[in-house]
Amino acid sequence: MLLFDLRVLSFVTIVVIAVALIILERIMPYTKGQKFFREGFWDDFVWYTLVQSYFCGLVISFIIEMLDAGTGWSQYKIAAQYPLWAQILFFLVLHDFYIYCFHRLQHRSAYLWRIHEAHHSNRSIDWLAGSRSHVLEIMINQTIEFAPIVLLGASPEIAVLKGVIDAGWGMYIHSNIDVRSGKLQYIINGPEMHRWHHSAEDEAHNKNFSTKLAIWDWIFGTAYLPSGRKPRLFGFEEDFPQGYLHQQAYAFRRDSENQK
Repeated sequence: MLLFDLRVLSFVTIVVIAVALIILERIMPYTKGQKFFREGFWDDFVWYTLVQSYFCGLVISFIIEMLDAGTGWSQYKIAAQYPLWAQILFFLVLHDFYIYCFHRLQHRSAYLWRIHEAHHSNRSIDWLAGSRSHVLEIMINQTIEFAPIVLLGASPEIAVLKGVIDAGWGMYIHSNIDVRSGKLQYIINGPEMHRWHHSAEDEAHNKNFSTKLAIWDWIFGTAYLPSGRKPRLFGFEEDFPQGYLHQQAYAFRRDSENQK
């Protein structure tokens, strides 16, 4: 019952975060004049956020159950012996570093770029834009994210809590909010850096790969945060397919495209 209540609370929390970001986008926009119902809004909300997330969750759960059935590692409850705060901190930092590395590799590999470019196709970046990711990218990243939580026998609450943090942070770093984090941006990632990652400007090419912890970019020399400037353009100059199914299929096209 406690876990069920936590799941309900997590859903409510995600909705509250989304509403708060939507309001802040209207009050203090990063890019002024950006439409709420921008191009691709309904694809991102219905197909990517609701439909794809639901079915990916089912498949990923099945994969992890199969892994656990084959190894039996979860029965040892290696992670559960530590307090909740230590477990959530461990899995957050571990997965965030993996995401930085894999994200950076996606921008350098022509093959991995194919399943990442949809995420960069939005020409308006807002609280919902981060949901646009190819199904294969989601399957890879979230399996690698949640499998260790199960296999290391973490407390049941960890997966739910981490899911809330992931959703909230993902909406935040893409949000159209004029944020000034100051020195905190050297550690914690936010819109002021991540929106540059989505820009179409050459100087921001292959920069700011971090998700939650911006420190990875500063440590490994991929940070880009010019003072007093904002990106003017987002997405691709060339046309990118509209519609969920076309965007999914586009990753398997025969012609070769240069990666971003």
